[in-house]
Parts: sequence; C-alpha cells; structure tokens
Amino acid sequence: MRTLVLGGARSGKSTHAEGLVPADATAVTYVATARPWPGDDDFSERIREHTSRRPDHWNTVDTVDAVEVLADPPPGWIIVDDLGTWLTHTIDTAQAWDGPRGTVGPRCRELVSAVAQFPGSSNLILVSPEVGMGVIPEHRSARLFRDEIGKLNGDLAQVCDETVLVVAGLPLRLG
Repeated sequence: MRTLVLGGARSGKSTHAEGLVPADATAVTYVATARPWPGDDDFSERIREHTSRRPDHWNTVDTVDAVEVLADPPPGWIIVDDLGTWLTHTIDTAQAWDGPRGTVGPRCRELVSAVAQFPGSSNLILVSPEVGMGVIPEHRSARLFRDEIGKLNGDLAQVCDETVLVVAGLPLRLG
C-alpha cells in the first residue's frame, strides 16, 4: 500500500503518518530527509522532536537518499518524512534556485518511478507539504519550491493507492 500524506506546516501530517503504522509492526524504516543546518537551533530542535516520537525499534535512515532506499526497499513499513526537505536538497544539489526551471524534474521523476514500482508486499507512507493554497510568493526561490512540490505531489498522488490531507490534525481522505 502506497499512501501519500499531505499537510501544511505543523498540521499533524507526520504524526498522522506515524500513526498509520500498526503498533505491532516490527520492521519499520523511517527515511528522514531533514538535515540540520549549522547554527539553526530551531531546525535541530524540530528534528529532535520528530526523532523522540519514534519507537526505539524503528530503523532511521538519514544518510541515504529516499530514491535509493525505495529502489531497493527493505521489508516491512517505510515512512519517508518529508518530501519538502528532500526537494530542497534536490534543488540545492542541482544548484537550481536561480537557474532555469525544470532542472530538478528528472530527479523528481526518479522518485515518482520508484514509488510506482514499490512492491505491494510492503507498505510505503510518504509525507509531503501542501504549500500551494496561499498567496503567490514574492521571491523566485519560493515560487520555484511551491511549483515543484505541487507538481511532485500531484504526480505522486497518481501512483499512490491513497492520498490523505491533514488539516489541524484531522485527516481527510482524498482518494
């Protein structure tokens, strides 16, 4: 089962995604995409908060790209949290913040392909921000991120079995 969990900042999307894993699940891989930035204590605290919620027996993978994990997935449950920070790293790596649009598309298509090919014998939960409901951002980099995450979310929703939008901690099944 492939599930896409969408939501805004602090919407409860990660908590909801984690709650989809049965309490008796023994094989759980948590692909953490966030990396602390030097000197950013607030972001480091957010990472610590996420880490502290996870059961001790969950295996956290935070040094391997999500596409690589999904290309050869371990058995059991897999949570990828979150695709917003994955996309940020992808844009950083491509040095695309000020470059031509579309330079991260191939990498995003690799992720979508890996999700589409994910084996039915395992369970995959993807967590991603929904950012396109507000005003048009003033800065190019914010518009780039908004546009790319919107396209990525739409493409993933097409290959996932279920898509859920979390608002104020409440899940709404979209499809």
